[in-house]
Amino acid sequence: MHADTPVAPPLLSYAALPDPRARMAARLPAFIQPFLTWLTARPVPGAPAPGRTAMGFVAGALAWTFGGCALGLIPLLLADPALLTWLLLPIGWLATSCGLGLFQVVIFHHCSHGTVFSTRERNRRAGRMISAFLLFKRFEDYQREHMLHHSPNKLLTEEDEFADFVLGMCGLEPGLPKRELWRRVLVNCASPVFHLRFLQRRLRASMFTGDAQHDRMSRIAWAGLLALAAATGLLAEILLVWVLPVTVLLQVATVFRILCEHRFPEPERMRVRDRAFVAHATAGVFPGSAPPALPATSLRGLLRWTAWWAEMLTVHLFVRLFVLVGDAPCHDFHHRKPATRRWADYIHARQQDLEAGSPGFPTGYFENWGLFEAIDHNLASLAATPREVLGR
Repeated sequence: MHADTPVAPPLLSYAALPDPRARMAARLPAFIQPFLTWLTARPVPGAPAPGRTAMGFVAGALAWTFGGCALGLIPLLLADPALLTWLLLPIGWLATSCGLGLFQVVIFHHCSHGTVFSTRERNRRAGRMISAFLLFKRFEDYQREHMLHHSPNKLLTEEDEFADFVLGMCGLEPGLPKRELWRRVLVNCASPVFHLRFLQRRLRASMFTGDAQHDRMSRIAWAGLLALAAATGLLAEILLVWVLPVTVLLQVATVFRILCEHRFPEPERMRVRDRAFVAHATAGVFPGSAPPALPATSLRGLLRWTAWWAEMLTVHLFVRLFVLVGDAPCHDFHHRKPATRRWADYIHARQQDLEAGSPGFPTGYFENWGLFEAIDHNLASLAATPREVLGR
């Protein structure tokens, strides 16, 4: 190996890391632990699962989506809104984006596994409606491709939806320096050309599929919405509170979410493609960081605690609502148990599987704390991957 050959940083197992969540549980009062469990997607060690249901996620997705639209409309419809009222518009964008992410990552995704509703037909109907209304890939096409994604023989190959998006849509290439990969990611997110190309891809996959019933449903829904908005004089408002989140904002969130889902293991492990390969290709991604060791009774300790809370309630909270929605932080658990109906209790289900030693897999779980740390790790693994391993 040449001295300038990039090397991916090693994945650290859960057992090898100090547990930031356990430190939060030890240093912060009990009443705030449920919020921290949701925010970090990691439970207090030993805490029982609350018994969440799939229908709870459906209700949450609807509430976040339409509640966000309502908030965003307030300053746009008031005759003379106060300056602070305009803050409701970006808050509404964030809430709507959260709801859309839940529809994409949780409801639509788990419908493809048949684990949201009680029957296969109900999952299919819901999936078709979501793909038509929110401009996702036609449900049957997505389901077929997603099942390939869960095959160790297809994961991280040219037939894999993840690799197709990262290497094709985003233009990332194995063997490029990590700095260049980051540059391409950031340029894409700010590029109108990238967003137009992404939107065209979504429109083709949702409105021009060759499935007459599905295409008609999608076209009528969107044409009807825009025509009604124009007829009522609310076209500009609808474009701002609905079309912008469904297009540009959802696409930005999708880029960052997909980039943190998988890393590229060492070439030798990728060639074997066994369960160890699956385990090393995924890692948990948890918003948050370990709290300060110093007590808040000193000035130095107080400053550190203030900075920690500021980061948790800005950066990590935003990430949890905008990118790592629903069970996205526990994507590694999903790849180990893709058909489980315990996904609705993903936080505790993953923790219990971890503590049980991840039965059926030769290695335990891996993790990253922080979205950007996870993406940096994954891009480093792509930079260290020889082109020939991926057939490129």
